[in-house]
Amino acid sequence: MNRILFEPEEIHAGTVTFDGVRAAHVMDVLHGSVGQILKTGVLDGAIGISEITAVRATGNAENPWEVSVRCAHDAESPRPWVDLVLAPPRPRALKRLLPQLASLGVGKIVLVGAEKVEKAFWGAQLLKPEIYRPLLVDGLMQAGTTAVPVVRCEKNFRRYAEKRLAEEFAGCDKVVGHPEEGCAGANPQFGTNCSTVGGARLVVAIGPEGGWTDDEVALLEDKGFRRHSLGRRILKTDTATIAILAQLMGVYDEV
Repeated sequence: MNRILFEPEEIHAGTVTFDGVRAAHVMDVLHGSVGQILKTGVLDGAIGISEITAVRATGNAENPWEVSVRCAHDAESPRPWVDLVLAPPRPRALKRLLPQLASLGVGKIVLVGAEKVEKAFWGAQLLKPEIYRPLLVDGLMQAGTTAVPVVRCEKNFRRYAEKRLAEEFAGCDKVVGHPEEGCAGANPQFGTNCSTVGGARLVVAIGPEGGWTDDEVALLEDKGFRRHSLGRRILKTDTATIAILAQLMGVYDEV
């Protein structure tokens, strides 16, 4: 945790008392003591610092510490720079991926039912907010930012792409990841077609483990997405997602 984050309702008159994994990190990793200054923030809010005002040993082996702090949050957190249309991998892989997406600055994650997405995925426990939200928060605490990604499911990809996708991301630069030799441009800043960089937000479409079908790629292109490839290797969804976002981060996260 590079920044301890609090839910807005945890803060009362500028103070917070917390336990659990956050308190354990403060005490076991940061060696917290009264008067120590911590980097903190409010989920979907400001960032700043907090001063430890009290530390209490609970006597509970599973939850041994309780920490109280006085907060001063007055700086704006970095905002998301990219949205993601994602044909999800299996739940285990998605569970690993979600914290990284939050860390990298993804603002919206639209999970879509592309042709090669396993139908059983939509019944996964991971899709419940009480399951996936803590994973996103973990990623935010790693990155030191506060904007919690919005997650939404669109089980019918074709219906979504034909009726809502273009309107939802109007004005955005649009890129579809697709493995194809010779597709990537020579410029490492995401090919040679980055003509609209300069303030526009980005949306990236990443396909399932088996890739988008030709019809799905054609539909995305019809909605204004342009292809980009990392080469001819067929990558797993989580690998391709991180690789493409990392490549684009230096271009779009600074505008």
